Amino acid sequence: MFSDKIKLAIVDDHPMILEGLKSLLQSDTTLEIFTFTKGEAFLDFIRGNTVNIVLLDIVLNDGSGLNFCKTIKKNWPKTVVIGISNQAERSIIFQFLQNGANGYILKNADAQEIIDCIQEALNGKVAFSNEVQQIILSQPHDALEIPKLTKREKQILTAISSGYTTPQIAEMLFVSPMTIETHRRNLLQKFKAKNMIELVRIATEYKLL
Repeated sequence: MFSDKIKLAIVDDHPMILEGLKSLLQSDTTLEIFTFTKGEAFLDFIRGNTVNIVLLDIVLNDGSGLNFCKTIKKNWPKTVVIGISNQAERSIIFQFLQNGANGYILKNADAQEIIDCIQEALNGKVAFSNEVQQIILSQPHDALEIPKLTKREKQILTAISSGYTTPQIAEMLFVSPMTIETHRRNLLQKFKAKNMIELVRIATEYKLL
């Protein structure tokens, strides 16, 4: 399932959820798993340790996962953050993503969905469980018109969503990396997105991917 040794943390104040997720994932020997029942305890841990990916509950007994997510991405931007929650409200999902999250999973997702989402997020994609994806696509965001994309922009957007880097996309499309970077900036402007994660999220919302 995973090719390299990965440090994965689970932050959830429900012991049964913690143990269930740990049991699901610990069969993979390439994963080193750490569990926390408090967000602050995890922040203390990550200050002195590398964490590749964290499964973060939205409602914790010592604070909001939304705020913890923002803190994690601000201070450790390379750490992949996936929300794992019973909160299925569209506004909460989007707020979590706007705070820098790399994905969102509902706790009723089956085991394979969770594993697939972890792998997708580690590969640079924005990962959603099936039900979350349906919630996101259920109604467009009224404040944003669907951007009109050129054929080349669609190609680049698809490549970005698949986790390809600028040099890789340039090689695939036989253009210079500088050209790809120009297209990236144009796409961000068209979608009024702050970063590539938000860009992919909006494109997914409008079924452009």
